[in-house]
Amino acid sequence: MIRVILVDDHALIRRGLRETLTDSGDIGVVGEAGDYGELRQLLRKEQVDVVLLDVNLPGRNGIDALKALGDEGQSLKVVVLSQYPEDQYGIRALKAGAMAYLNKGAAPETIVQAVRTVASGRKFITPEIAQALADSVGTRSAAAHELLSDREMQTLVLIAEGRKLSEIAERLSLSPKTVSVYRARVLEKLALSSNAEIATYAMRNGLID
Repeated sequence: MIRVILVDDHALIRRGLRETLTDSGDIGVVGEAGDYGELRQLLRKEQVDVVLLDVNLPGRNGIDALKALGDEGQSLKVVVLSQYPEDQYGIRALKAGAMAYLNKGAAPETIVQAVRTVASGRKFITPEIAQALADSVGTRSAAAHELLSDREMQTLVLIAEGRKLSEIAERLSLSPKTVSVYRARVLEKLALSSNAEIATYAMRNGLID
């Protein structure tokens, strides 16, 4: 039996994932967490084969959590599951230590296949991730947004989605002042001057739907 921990701050999503995985017959969910702190507590008491990790967690996001676990010496097999497109966070997740990155719109059988593949010690690469990797190798100069930090990238996307700074601060568990700093860095690095230009940039580069 493949032992899995689900990490997502939405109980309804965890419930759906649990049903999908347990219906497979060879995967069992041994724990659920809503944030990084709860995940660490579970890891202290549960033996786990695969962690299914959301990017958009309160406080420390999924990419930050991956890096933190690596810094702590945790050798985990992680499948990152996110609402964001593969070309936005997929390569970032793999560089941070994930063995697979899936969009939450993936078919249930794809999620099951990814967990099985990662549990066996192999990376699971979707066609979308393969294309993003090929594009990154074949492009001489990186797109400007690829040079943003993970927090700056999150701030860009949330601004492009029309979120206010106060909403972004609450979403990321940061102070409004800190979010303002990230916004300023995004504007500087992308040579933009307003939230409207951020939204236009994000749409033009496929960073939001």
